Amino acid sequence: MKGITLRGLEVFEALASSGSVAQAASLTGLSQPAVSQQLRNLEAALDTALVDHGRRPMRLTPAGTLFLARAEVALAEIRLAQSELTVMDLAHLKALSIGIIDDFDDKLTPRLATILADSLTGCQLKMITASSNELTDAIAGKRLHLAISANAGRPVDSVVEYPLARDPFILVAPRGVHLANGALPPPDGLPFLRYDADQLIRHQIDEALAKHTGNHPNRFEIGSHLALMAMVARGIGWAVTTPLGYMRAQRFHDQLVAHPLPFRPFARRISLFASDDWADDVPRNIAETMRRLIQTQVIDPALTELPFLAGELRVLAG
Repeated sequence: MKGITLRGLEVFEALASSGSVAQAASLTGLSQPAVSQQLRNLEAALDTALVDHGRRPMRLTPAGTLFLARAEVALAEIRLAQSELTVMDLAHLKALSIGIIDDFDDKLTPRLATILADSLTGCQLKMITASSNELTDAIAGKRLHLAISANAGRPVDSVVEYPLARDPFILVAPRGVHLANGALPPPDGLPFLRYDADQLIRHQIDEALAKHTGNHPNRFEIGSHLALMAMVARGIGWAVTTPLGYMRAQRFHDQLVAHPLPFRPFARRISLFASDDWADDVPRNIAETMRRLIQTQVIDPALTELPFLAGELRVLAG
């Protein structure tokens, strides 16, 4: 339809998730006047109001709600098409081994596997999932060509990093649990559920909490995102995780509430790592593909459900 633009749809999606022109501007990289103009252009093209402009935060009109569902499907398909086209030029490879953190097991890893399989004709492909610590050791020891994992916070010799996404930490509690003034539960209250001590994410969380809260008894150590979220959903305790972990637990979301942390936000960085002797554009191309997949499969749905993450959960430029 004349007047409907891809940029207009992207702006409308950002406004719908955030309810704020300022946050939509941050999400799309436009100025606030440009965001407002894009919305006016889209409404004019459709000849209907999509947003109730008299409310703050903005709310969708019934027509806007209907249109958003279709617009999100269209945008998701376009982004996936872009991802699949990015890595078409891989036919020259004879072998590729890649490790990916298990955070991506449910959606991103299967999608990346099919994209690579279509592009790597005649190539021997090995893809494994493991923890960030294991993948860091494997790429440093040249047992893998590429690794997609959380940054361990220390340099690795002869390895190049391609940043993919900022994954901020959030607090997740059972639905119905009241947090006084947004504070963490007290140490003598609902138990704190920790990740397993061998996991990188555990040390990142412990280090940050040690600066802002007292010690919590170490009663539970859980090695699985899904198991951790299941225990929170059952009311056994509360946890600190990231949107990647939370969005894997869709089945439990009606029993969980995610909150921003009650102190300065901190995050982990998800990156693709490659040996510095890789001579072509394969790592760069796969990194760009992953950025698009993370945006489509994780960030977009997460921001719709958790708008307080706007500007915190985001893809990182290469």
